[in-house]
Amino acid sequence: MGLLPVEDDHDTSGFFAAARRGVLVLKFCVRCAQVLHLPRQACFACGSWESEWRAVEGRGTLYAWTVVKHQVHPAFPVPYTVVVVDVAGQPRGTRLTGRLPGEPELAAGQPMRIRFDRLPDGAVLPNWEPGE
Repeated sequence: MGLLPVEDDHDTSGFFAAARRGVLVLKFCVRCAQVLHLPRQACFACGSWESEWRAVEGRGTLYAWTVVKHQVHPAFPVPYTVVVVDVAGQPRGTRLTGRLPGEPELAAGQPMRIRFDRLPDGAVLPNWEPGE
């Protein structure tokens, strides 16, 4: 079994609750609509403390990736590929990470889609895979 997400953290619990429903969300400022990524309590654009989780498109483009060949934790057998994906429809730099098994052929800018991986304890992790 892999590492489990911390689902009761004030700043990120909404992300994992939405994932359990099969929905990809990001946190937004209620006052100015700034995407608050990485999630935080106060808006860095206007200073508001009001925020909400909003569903976003479960698509993106591959920004970067690396293949891990040296095992650093028993929960992650090698090789695996860590991907960084620009989330579609969001401001530049709104990126999420994911993990693919093995060493898939990838290309910068290729389409990616969200996949929800259910863990043995019931937690759900949003992940990415090549898409159309």
